[in-house]
Amino acid sequence: MSATPPPPSCPALPDGFDFTDPDVNQERIPLPEFAALRHTAPVSWIPQPHGIAGFGDDGYWAVTRHADVKTVSTTPETFSSRTNTAIIRFNEHMQRDRIDAQQLIILNMDPPEHTRLRQIVQRGFTPRAIRALEDTLRRRAEQIVAGATAHGSGDFVTDIACELPLQAIAELIGVPQEDRSRIFEWSNKMIGYDDPELAITEEVGTESSIELISYAMNMASERKACPAHDIVTKLVAAEDEGNLTTDEFGFFVLVLAVAGNETTRNAITHGMHAFLTHPEQWDLFRAERPRTAADEIVRWATPVTSFQRTATQDTELGGAKIREGDRVGIFYASANHDPEVFTAPDTFDITRDPNPHLGFGGGGPHFCLGASLARLEIDLIFNAIADTLPTIRLAAEPRRLRSPWLNGVKELRVTYT
Repeated sequence: MSATPPPPSCPALPDGFDFTDPDVNQERIPLPEFAALRHTAPVSWIPQPHGIAGFGDDGYWAVTRHADVKTVSTTPETFSSRTNTAIIRFNEHMQRDRIDAQQLIILNMDPPEHTRLRQIVQRGFTPRAIRALEDTLRRRAEQIVAGATAHGSGDFVTDIACELPLQAIAELIGVPQEDRSRIFEWSNKMIGYDDPELAITEEVGTESSIELISYAMNMASERKACPAHDIVTKLVAAEDEGNLTTDEFGFFVLVLAVAGNETTRNAITHGMHAFLTHPEQWDLFRAERPRTAADEIVRWATPVTSFQRTATQDTELGGAKIREGDRVGIFYASANHDPEVFTAPDTFDITRDPNPHLGFGGGGPHFCLGASLARLEIDLIFNAIADTLPTIRLAAEPRRLRSPWLNGVKELRVTYT
């Protein structure tokens, strides 16, 4: 790895402050610290104890401005997803061979390998494919919300927020609805290893990912042997159009379980909390149902606070000289509060338009495939809540997930009626 570049720390931050510290992110998203960097040193070196993130190095560059995050995201020839993967922090016990194994996941690929896979999997996310799901998902959203009313009060995360994303994935790729709880459990274990309350070790997370991949690979094998009218068949059995191997499909479903489940679930949860703490916005939504609401919810939530890239050559960004091999953290949570792009960025405004947020990524090859599906799910679930639970109330502050890169909520207690 490259030597630690200057400066050794940023004077705008407290000594030792690290945006990927899971303890920091469990308490809050560090918006004041992001603002300080955007103003004084928008691309700053963040030193870390050697190897603490699992990469055998001494830190990373924090990219905090909207424009710079887009630059990194759209130049994969200079900023690689493959070299060290897109995950900005593992832990000090992470072995290099296990990091390298994750290069099989589309999230951690660069062109041209990434281009080939994306061209195949995007068949499942065409506007026509998403429109075909709308009526079914609307009914499911209404059923989910109606079911919550019977409880009087409960945990919004498990009662409502998690259900529609799980059912949407199941509907999209043909997973039987009765198996959705297994996907929920596997995905929770894959991303929860930094939260001691969940008592999930890294080994358990790895086992869960293997179980999910195996489940998906079995689906692929079945469709190759006996094609059906579903997206799995389109992805794995259409030999004349190019297809995914069984292994590739398994890793694709692994990404869906996090990118299509965890992120949308957390966006819905943060969105509900935002509405309940900004009652004038909830009143506005109930009255007008603006189509701009979903994007503002995603901007406000920014479920993935950051990913990383690795410099493939010496380069310069935002006045910083980045050396080949340096890790570069792209902080979407900071970009989505950049006052150079957003008027009153710390205001939750469901009529915000335009809203060029980076909650679905900064553009380029890794822009979220499921952005349209996520917007649809958010619209449908909040319309159902507004129709059925208009007087929903907050019963307790959210309990946040301890994670270095996810803005997650484990529990949000509410009163439904």
